[in-house]
Amino acid sequence: MERIQKIIARSGLCSRRKAEELIKEGRVQVNGVTVTELGTKASYDDIITVDGKQIVIKEPTYLVMNKPRGVISSVKDEKNRKTVISILPKEFQNLGLYPVGRLDYDTKGVLLLTNDGEFMNRMVGPNSNIEKEYLVRINGIISKERLKSLEDGVVIDGYKTRKCKTYFVSMDKKNNSSLVGIILKEGKNQQVKKMFAAIGYPVKRLTRIRFGEITVDGIPEGGVRLLKPHELKRLYVLSNQTSK
Repeated sequence: MERIQKIIARSGLCSRRKAEELIKEGRVQVNGVTVTELGTKASYDDIITVDGKQIVIKEPTYLVMNKPRGVISSVKDEKNRKTVISILPKEFQNLGLYPVGRLDYDTKGVLLLTNDGEFMNRMVGPNSNIEKEYLVRINGIISKERLKSLEDGVVIDGYKTRKCKTYFVSMDKKNNSSLVGIILKEGKNQQVKKMFAAIGYPVKRLTRIRFGEITVDGIPEGGVRLLKPHELKRLYVLSNQTSK
């Protein structure tokens, strides 16, 4: 027996916190009976509905993809462009998977996929403290001092970003560009691009090379592999660490 909000989150419908809200609002039924108490438990054999629609529990699956550029981090796309779900191998096509967070259309690299809503919320929710590392090709030759100015936070979209880490990799004087790294624990929409734009260095190319301790070493572009049990455990540990 599990708490109902956990079962709903496991279905991938929403996070556990959102499921708790649905229960309190009287929108959840178990075997035809409306449930409003958060401590109520059910089994995976019970019929659980949300707003009259039965949820489907699938075996929890956790993948890491080496996302290519030119692919949407979404389940579907209105413009019929390739999505991270549409390029999955056939054995993973019908498991109800969705991306954990997003990578921009023109960004490649580490992307997790799951059908476990609770896991997704732990990885990219507002309280997550998991590091994400990016390699960034920017316009212009940036100094190490200017790069360091990002570390204490910059103002984008009306808020100041959290502290992060940066490092210089190389410069290309011929093409007037620099390759740098940035490690942050946030993941707001186009955050890395906006941070560099805020200090006057537009991003030309972006690659995520690490999510927590997960990399795409050995995975070809567009390829995936299952996360190993010890990798999952480490991600949960990292998500619980206090932000510094």
